[in-house]
Amino acid sequence: MDKVYIEGLHIQTTIGFFEWEKEIKQTLVIDLAMGWNTAKAAENDELAKTLDYADISIKIAEFANNNPVDLIETLAERLAKYLMASYQIPWLKLKVAKPNAVHNAITVGVEIERGSQILSDLQN
Repeated sequence: MDKVYIEGLHIQTTIGFFEWEKEIKQTLVIDLAMGWNTAKAAENDELAKTLDYADISIKIAEFANNNPVDLIETLAERLAKYLMASYQIPWLKLKVAKPNAVHNAITVGVEIERGSQILSDLQN
């Protein structure tokens, strides 16, 4: 299976359960791997036949800021559904990390995998 990935995408958004968190922007770090047949794009060097990671990076930040939630679990689930539907991604692995959220930990977060790697292998 081919994958297109974005690693270490830092976004600023409002997220958190506590009232003080709802009044500030916090940093989240996103890692995203998306199953995609890259051979089609490589064949004739065509951006239109691959996943545009620059566009997806912008859409991730916009989605997080337009859809504030309390939990990173909720953000991860909703973001995965949005990306899969918007870009017809058959499989993805998404990690959402919240650095410095827990004292003495570098980061905390969730990692989810959605879709089918088999569908990704059959894609296009």
